[in-house]
Amino acid sequence: MKETEKIAEENFKRWNEALQTKNSHKVAELYGDKNTFLPTLNGDFKKDQKGVEEYFEHFLQKEPVAEIIESEVQVSEDEKTLVYSGMYNFKTREENNQKIIPARFTFVWQKNNQGEWKIIHHHSSLRPK
Repeated sequence: MKETEKIAEENFKRWNEALQTKNSHKVAELYGDKNTFLPTLNGDFKKDQKGVEEYFEHFLQKEPVAEIIESEVQVSEDEKTLVYSGMYNFKTREENNQKIIPARFTFVWQKNNQGEWKIIHHHSSLRPK
C-alpha cells in the first residue's frame, strides 16, 4: 500500500470515528474553515464548518457507520492535497431498525500549515440504482 493511500484511509477512519461520537462539533473540526460540502441526505450546499456542524447535528441522530466498498486515491505533486473517492455504505439506525444507505463520495483533504489534514471538500450522494 502506498503511503498516500494509507494517509487517506487514516483520515477516513478518523472521520468515521468522529461520527461515532455523535458530536457534530467534533466532526466539523475535521473540516477546514472554508470548505465546501454537498451532504448525502440534504440538498443544501454547505460552505463552512458551521454548515457542516448543522448537517451532522441531524445526521448523527441516525447513528451512522460508514463502510468503504471501493475507493481510489489521487495525490497532488506537492503531496499536500489528497482526493479520496469511491463508494460507501452508511449503516444507520432509525427507530431501532437498521438501514443501509448506499452512497458515493469524494473527500478532498489538504495539509495545513500545522501539518494537519483538513477536509476542504466533501461530496456524498445517494448511489443511483
